[in-house]
Amino acid sequence: MDITFENVTYIYQHNTPFEHKALENLSFHIESGSFVAVVGHTGSGKSTLISHLNGLSIPTKGKVRIGDYSLSKEHKPGDMKELRSRVGVVFQYPEHQLFEETVEKDIAFGPENFGVSEREIKKRIQEVIPAVGLPESMLERSPFDLSGGQMRRVAIAGVLAVKPDVLVLDEPTAGLDPRGQKEIMDMFYRLHKEQGLTTILVTHSMEDALKYADHVMILNKGTKYLEGKPEDVFIQKEALNQVQLDVPEIVQFLISFEQKFKTAIPYQKQSVEEIARQVQRVVIGDELL
Repeated sequence: MDITFENVTYIYQHNTPFEHKALENLSFHIESGSFVAVVGHTGSGKSTLISHLNGLSIPTKGKVRIGDYSLSKEHKPGDMKELRSRVGVVFQYPEHQLFEETVEKDIAFGPENFGVSEREIKKRIQEVIPAVGLPESMLERSPFDLSGGQMRRVAIAGVLAVKPDVLVLDEPTAGLDPRGQKEIMDMFYRLHKEQGLTTILVTHSMEDALKYADHVMILNKGTKYLEGKPEDVFIQKEALNQVQLDVPEIVQFLISFEQKFKTAIPYQKQSVEEIARQVQRVVIGDELL
């Protein structure tokens, strides 16, 4: 599903002494099937942007288009529930939203709420359990007997069981150790590719945005500050520093390497091992391939 924001402004507690403008004249377009990272410091408007993607917030001014759905102050979709079934949101610490007696019941809760038949729900559970890396034997266990990482995968399975076209990830690796962070992000990237999802990653991790996204948008004070391919945006060190963001470590290394050896190694989503081999070729005097 394509997503378009057209001059969107959102004001909390509008027309009161406490009003706060969270988004201001924000416009952008996300193509269907793309993986977009939204980055910005606390207070930049990331959470408010997310709340517009499934109709939890309606623009004070402007218009949001999500596929065939249009949301504005003057017009709201007739079937908001249908829209919310098309946009799945994985919030920070999604495991905190688990509450059922068994893993199976927790995964089934979302599709049941959207009117999916019992037979179809069972089929979907059989599909999403292996997709999130959990064994089928876990279905009858209480989610509260699982590890933190397993609980998070159960919560994610519940979102996927609704079969959304758009997957919104709000800091999905918060609280996980480095290994768990990589496993979760690799899983999301695989699901994005296999299911052709439009994926929006809201993150503080410049490294994740660089590694997984094919497009990145930097927010600052509710406005779009920078936008483009990650490898183009994240080399703009001075511009990023102006909004309290740092260049990803691997990009900083490549910038320092170019300054010392007068040879550029463009970042093209290579692995660390591939970059090491390219560096070796330069250092030992061979032609860079």
